[in-house]
Amino acid sequence: MSLPDIPSIRSRFPGLAGDWVFLENAGGSQVPRCVADAVHRYLTETYVQLGAGYARSRACTRTVEGAHEFAAVLAGTKDGVAVLGPSTTVLLNTLASCYAGVLEPGREIILARTGHEANLGCWKRLERQGCVIRWWDFDRKTFTLQPAGLQSLLNERTAIVALPHASNLLGHVVDLKEVCRLTHAVGAKVVADGVAFAPHRAVRFDEWGVDWYAWSAYKVYGPHMAVLVGRPDQMAALPGANHFFIPPGELAYKFEPGGANHEGCAGLLALGKHLAFLAGAPEDADCTRGTVEAAFARMQDLEKPLLARLLEYLGNKPGVRIIGPATAGDDRVGTVSFVHDRLPSREIAARVDRSRVALRHGHMYAYHLCEDLGLDPEDGVVRVSFVHYNTLGEIEELIGVLEGIL
Repeated sequence: MSLPDIPSIRSRFPGLAGDWVFLENAGGSQVPRCVADAVHRYLTETYVQLGAGYARSRACTRTVEGAHEFAAVLAGTKDGVAVLGPSTTVLLNTLASCYAGVLEPGREIILARTGHEANLGCWKRLERQGCVIRWWDFDRKTFTLQPAGLQSLLNERTAIVALPHASNLLGHVVDLKEVCRLTHAVGAKVVADGVAFAPHRAVRFDEWGVDWYAWSAYKVYGPHMAVLVGRPDQMAALPGANHFFIPPGELAYKFEPGGANHEGCAGLLALGKHLAFLAGAPEDADCTRGTVEAAFARMQDLEKPLLARLLEYLGNKPGVRIIGPATAGDDRVGTVSFVHDRLPSREIAARVDRSRVALRHGHMYAYHLCEDLGLDPEDGVVRVSFVHYNTLGEIEELIGVLEGIL
């Protein structure tokens, strides 16, 4: 089968049928019809509790188990275990609270200044029990977070390094494999926030050697839930957040108090159909790791010209400062932030909204990063974020709107 073109891709997303240009995908993507249909079918055909002996309950159990297995395929892991929850913030808070029970006073936690608060606040709270927070700074000229800046912070007291794989404000992709190599050399663990990376590129958990990796399914064309993948040995060593009687061998469930959202699991599992479509494979076939790789390669190819065009325009516009790397490349995703030397970000965003082009302004929960950049966090930046279903024509429409404002 040939790879699908943009019109056929867009036709699968009911939310794109209107007259709005949707360029706020880093806050939450649209979902393909197959995902929405799966949620609807689950609620109307299989809406019972799992774990009982009757047929409908067994079907429900298979759906939830299948979603966990599919999340591991998405993560690119054969050994890692997927935990499902309502959001990345909740999952990382759960993880940090579990580490709070085992980390001794004086152990150090390194946090990236470019991080989203989901992977900062939960670790900062461990200062109350005697952990030491150390900050990993970024290059102020290139807007990049370099592993070289981490190396001088690492020592035998380091327990955790928490970072964004890609900044949800800067768009820069960190060399996660090198971060893991450096961190593991001192016996510490890496907790990576993949929320801004996962909508654009294939996650490769095993290849990178990361210990914990999280992303939001609702920003990767799925239902409003999130995934945290962990290494089995790390999961077994931590106390779980669930009830005391949960068997220790049920690694995912011990980190899922209340269990995963069942209809969300049905929607997440159905995402495999869309990935198969993007990869040019039969939609009723199993979504293998090869399918995932091919689908995300197709996404990256579709996004490249959009990123290059937007950066070209903003880079040549007087009064505009791109907050992030100014050139397109493999270390850059389609999340582009900028500020104007005269107009507040909130005013630009409001005027763009009136043209039925959806984007966002603010600190994007990267509050510390905005402060470091000398920006008022409440005004923050204007952020444009696109994914594989957006078009070059939509970027040109945005540019036309910005021309009338800037």
